[in-house]
Amino acid sequence: MWEYPTIDPVAIALGPLQIHWYGLMYLLAFGIGWFYGSIRSKKIPPWNSEMVSDLLFYIAMGVILGGRLGYILFYDLNLYLAEPLLVFKVWQGGMSFHGGLIGVTIAMVLFARKTQQSLFQVADFVAPLIPIGLLTGRIGNFINGELWGKITDSPLGMAVYDPVLQTVVQKYPTQLLEAFLEGLLLFIILAIYARKPRKPGRVAGLFLIGYGSFRFIVEFWRVPDAQLGYLLWDWLTMGQLLSLPMVIVGVLLMTDLFSHSTKKIKLTT
Repeated sequence: MWEYPTIDPVAIALGPLQIHWYGLMYLLAFGIGWFYGSIRSKKIPPWNSEMVSDLLFYIAMGVILGGRLGYILFYDLNLYLAEPLLVFKVWQGGMSFHGGLIGVTIAMVLFARKTQQSLFQVADFVAPLIPIGLLTGRIGNFINGELWGKITDSPLGMAVYDPVLQTVVQKYPTQLLEAFLEGLLLFIILAIYARKPRKPGRVAGLFLIGYGSFRFIVEFWRVPDAQLGYLLWDWLTMGQLLSLPMVIVGVLLMTDLFSHSTKKIKLTT
């Protein structure tokens, strides 16, 4: 049995200024994303390192605004209506991947218009970068001691203090499982797949299938948000419900259904 190594969520404290590990994980993701994106840009015209820097600014805005608003709307609207100032306490967690994806999609649309590319061109370039943020973000969740899985007797369980039960119990470290599946493994799959030229939309489609499938599976071990619980059948969670459309759209993108239209889709200013 593992034991959760309690970690101070504050990495650096300089008087009233506090730098949280959760925020540092996001900075690390953008730094690695820029590095990997710059390498990819050398092989994929018309991309270059300057475009990658501009793209990451758009993506950052999409992730932060979309992720926060998505969590509020999808998971805990009543709490934030009662305490509006909580909206700004991002370091405490409360980010929705599905909301962030919507924000990133809007950011990609705007960036595609700016650079005179198709949406699929931008999406295919961005897709392999996203698992990097998922990997570091889930590690941030682990450091914060949030998003634990169910109580278990399995040797995979980790001993952690439960504030509700007021005792130490064994729980699945689903943050680490997601970091591995949605982060590291999905990154490797996409990086290998994207090495060769693909039809527009295929890399993005594979990402949607991969993330949606991995998230759907992990939800069976995760504990649903207390304010929502299970939506149906004592097992369907909000995370699974939001992941299903991703898989469906991903399958459509991986087929030839959209291939005839991708040549015509050109977003102009």
